[in-house]
Amino acid sequence: MPRKHLTPLSVPAAIVDLIRQLGANIALARKRRRITQARLAARAGISRPTLARIEAGQMGIGLDSCVAVLWALGMEGEVRRLASPEGDREGATLEAARLGQRMRATSRLTDDF
Repeated sequence: MPRKHLTPLSVPAAIVDLIRQLGANIALARKRRRITQARLAARAGISRPTLARIEAGQMGIGLDSCVAVLWALGMEGEVRRLASPEGDREGATLEAARLGQRMRATSRLTDDF
């Protein structure tokens, strides 16, 4: 099956906005630390053009590259909280509804018929 390429036209606008905001946040974090793109890219183990694409909020960048940049910035703790089971209240509610409650017999059954 051929790989699908994500474009701003093939995904909801909210996702495009999130990716652009993540890129802007990464760029700001790098600038606050006074780190060049080349130096941050080297720390993260990616190329400088890839880092530039991340900071520009372009689509099609691998999650591993984004996480590597966050790690190199010392921001990997934020990634650990993403989609954590503890923060998934909707999922926990749905799971509890599916499981239901166990019911115990109110009296002992006998073999009398």
